[in-house]
Amino acid sequence: MSKKKNSTSPFVYSTDPGFRVDEDKEMVDTLAPDLQVLRISLETKHRAGKTVTLITGFVGTTEDMETLGKKLKNHCGTGGSAKDGEIILQGDHREKVRSWLLKNQYKIK
Repeated sequence: MSKKKNSTSPFVYSTDPGFRVDEDKEMVDTLAPDLQVLRISLETKHRAGKTVTLITGFVGTTEDMETLGKKLKNHCGTGGSAKDGEIILQGDHREKVRSWLLKNQYKIK
């Protein structure tokens, strides 16, 4: 059996002789909390009628967004997730999230 190269590239083959896979992806630096402008909203669409609090507008790495999501989940005492550029908290926690974010120098839009 042949050894396979571990690659994260979705490209298997290209007929373009000038094609190059960009291995260096641009890393987005996480902005400081006082420069972050977050939006808090309530949503029930596509969630079987369940209410979730949605926090969007975070600029930074996925790890930092997951860390912020974990802190908010612990503060609100609820479940949730951080993916696709948004933090999702189960239930209506808009006021708790708003007060926690303002206390930690985040800006609310």
